[in-house]
Amino acid sequence: MSQHLNLTFCCLLALLIGGCQAQPPKFLNPSVTGYNYTSAAINSFTVNGDGGPNLGPYTGGGGFACCTTVPRQWQPGMTATVEWEKDPEPFAYANWPPLGTDGYEAAYKQHAAKYTRHRVTVEIPRYEVVGSMKVHFLPCDQVLVAVNNVQPGYPGYPHNDVINALNLEEPETCPKP
Repeated sequence: MSQHLNLTFCCLLALLIGGCQAQPPKFLNPSVTGYNYTSAAINSFTVNGDGGPNLGPYTGGGGFACCTTVPRQWQPGMTATVEWEKDPEPFAYANWPPLGTDGYEAAYKQHAAKYTRHRVTVEIPRYEVVGSMKVHFLPCDQVLVAVNNVQPGYPGYPHNDVINALNLEEPETCPKP
């Protein structure tokens, strides 16, 4: 009798485990892709605490990093918090003393003191299918994100109107938030 009970228990356990594994995950882990439409370098950035690549100036489609976490299904009111460090003079090193010298080290420290740090929380537009997390850095420290499975420039991308309107020139002064 106990052998029959053990077999029944094992079968029930296998069904329970198999049933749990058959459900799709509630969260997915897309890669993070950055797009920089500014004259500054983005030294580093994060989306909800997950790292993204560094981006040179005017990198209209930069590298990608792995990964962030998003719900499989979009929900109204979803947001992403983007934090980044910006180098406003990314080509200043061209006039520095030779690499490895005390002068270079001093120039680097003086330059790095000008880096600025930013944080913004933005809305995540509706998506049906999760693609990569695309983060767009715009002039005046504005940021847009998208998670849908459509690439910028193609029909259905939620920010084509903004991206296509950019002439890649930053305004002399930015509006106050």
